[in-house]
Amino acid sequence: MPPSPLATLVDAWQAPKEHFWLRGTRAERPVEFDDDTGVWNVHGHPESVEVLSNPGSYSSDTVPVLVPDTPEYEKRGLLTQMDPPDHRKLRRLISRAFTPRLVAGLAPRIAALTRDLLDRADARGTGTLELVDDLAHPLPVTVIADMLGVPSGDRALFREWSDAMIPRDHASVGESLTTESAAAVFALSRRMSEYFAGYAEERRSDPRQDLLTQLVRAEVDGERLTGAEIGNLAQLLLVGGHVTTTMTLGNAILCLEAHPHERDRLRRDPARMPGVVEETLRMLTPFQVFHRVTTKDVRLGGRTLGAGQLVAVWAGAANRDERVFTDPQEFRPERDPNPHLAFGRGIHFCLGAPLARLEGRVALGILLERYPELSADPDSPPVLMRSPELTGPRSLPLRTGR
Repeated sequence: MPPSPLATLVDAWQAPKEHFWLRGTRAERPVEFDDDTGVWNVHGHPESVEVLSNPGSYSSDTVPVLVPDTPEYEKRGLLTQMDPPDHRKLRRLISRAFTPRLVAGLAPRIAALTRDLLDRADARGTGTLELVDDLAHPLPVTVIADMLGVPSGDRALFREWSDAMIPRDHASVGESLTTESAAAVFALSRRMSEYFAGYAEERRSDPRQDLLTQLVRAEVDGERLTGAEIGNLAQLLLVGGHVTTTMTLGNAILCLEAHPHERDRLRRDPARMPGVVEETLRMLTPFQVFHRVTTKDVRLGGRTLGAGQLVAVWAGAANRDERVFTDPQEFRPERDPNPHLAFGRGIHFCLGAPLARLEGRVALGILLERYPELSADPDSPPVLMRSPELTGPRSLPLRTGR
């Protein structure tokens, strides 16, 4: 099978070796055991759906297995590490605050922020744009900060935190699972939680029209959330919410750069935008891997997994499964249905998915309208994150034609 245009570019940009599917290579089996790491790797789409949809057999409380010597950490409010029934209660609460209506109402603010950020870049007069620093990072960070009700002026601090919480340059999964690195992440998590908990405490006496106030007022089975729970929820929204949008926007530009005919079609017909965003999420999945731990002996993909085994669900590989996606190496915005797993599946389906999709559609539309000659800079190629867990550009220099 010849490599796709996107696979050729990804190879030139030196994507992590774990992302073999980006180059058109298929896994030998949908479920494989790695003797070196002791991890069950799941590459098939149906098998991935089974794992993500069955919390009774595959627990999300993975830290004790990922890092057996981990220090104590505050799990309350960390939805990604919680199983039912505790997860269900907290998820229901945050869903009532983070409503589709609230997200849809953010479109004008997202558009205004996008134009303001691009105005600042244009003011340099260089005819260039560094997509990540100039737009893809500050846009979602500012939106999330506005929603929560914390100072958007702390953007530099938020970026420092997210860079530390989600390592972007280690070369293998194992490098991210040391006791030392875990201790550093948990220490930072406590700092972030305390930061947001401080603002939440202010809201108890001085409520405002923001998400922190809604969380302070909310109740679960008659009990209000603690400061630690609110702090952990807020940091998840900040880190997970903005990183997804940052990578999706950059990845959409990469996909359109590799397929200029699709970029031209999108300019002629903006109604194709949702399909472009969804196909980008499938082709260049931002968060590549979801971890689970088996709670009992299970059969998956014709293999038997024992209890207490670590399972890595590779969403990027599942999103190229030929059993589900016709011509998976082809970028097809008209693909319908497109049941990709970029936002997960089941009870842990990403809460911020509607916001990430909205930000991607609005910002990408403005970029293409504002810069008819927008293109990658041949003198400054993109730099991808050197992490097996993420797919997206660390930097993406563009020529605007202005």
